[in-house]
Amino acid sequence: MDDDFAPDPLAMPLPRADRRDLLDPAAWLRAEADQAAALARAAMALGRLDGALATLAEAPRAGALARLAMEESGAMLWAAGTPLAPGDLGRELLDAPARVDPEVLRRGRWAVRRLQGRGGTEDLRDFLGLQRVEAPGAADMMRPTGLAFDAAADEFAARLAPLRAASPITRAGFGLALWRLCDLSPAGELVEPACWAARIMAAGCRVLQFAPLGHQGRAVWGLGGAPLERLGRWYAAVGQGADAAQQELQRLLAWQARAHAATARIKGDNPARIIAALTARPMMSTAMVAAAAEISRDTAERLLARMDGIGLIREFTGAKRFRLWAARL
Repeated sequence: MDDDFAPDPLAMPLPRADRRDLLDPAAWLRAEADQAAALARAAMALGRLDGALATLAEAPRAGALARLAMEESGAMLWAAGTPLAPGDLGRELLDAPARVDPEVLRRGRWAVRRLQGRGGTEDLRDFLGLQRVEAPGAADMMRPTGLAFDAAADEFAARLAPLRAASPITRAGFGLALWRLCDLSPAGELVEPACWAARIMAAGCRVLQFAPLGHQGRAVWGLGGAPLERLGRWYAAVGQGADAAQQELQRLLAWQARAHAATARIKGDNPARIIAALTARPMMSTAMVAAAAEISRDTAERLLARMDGIGLIREFTGAKRFRLWAARL
């Protein structure tokens, strides 16, 4: 092997480019003012979604939020180049076996939990679920640890502060770009900053825990460019994502009404109990349905099979023993 060009281990590292001027808060604030109409449309779309969720009873609202979190996590993983089927993520969240890369499943579970409110967005160590250690382990080698992470987090907070008076939607877009410049995550990481930005945008909402971008997020989670263009596309994605999420909510409510009508001739209230359970959770095992509906497992199996037969629900696993059910919206 020719070692003429091998790096000298004693040589000083090459100087690193100063990236501090790549994000000018004043330019982003001017862009926000110039894009005021687009920002208003995005904020109104989020407000409509929040209002629609607020009208639901607690159980179906929790179910709708869980559905949105699972779908958003899936969209983020897809944009990151590690797609994960909803059934696989559902099995992971229910601690069921899934034949998928465990690291992808771990990231999917992490994203769902953050989108549902775990970890404070002001304390980035808490948000990311990091242990405070000075000696990094194998999983931490790609990001700062210990005092170095604390310094990066402090820099992030200090540079985000000039946008304190900006809309949470603008602040989230700025923070998404700033996150990468501060090296808070490993190079190329998309899910962590995208989850943080989604949570920030829901500040001030009554029940909405994050702003869902869905498939629209793929075009903006890694977006670069000048602030005016960047924010224009960001606001459009936020508005379109919120509208798509509200349509998903409407499909869920329409399914609930359709399911009640389709099972009206079945005696007793057990079908209604199962419908309520499947409305409140995006995916359930037979045992979970039985427990939530307060019926026997045999009754749950019989009614689930009947509802599957008339096209109201679907089973994800194809297995005979551990089966997962969901509403067919």
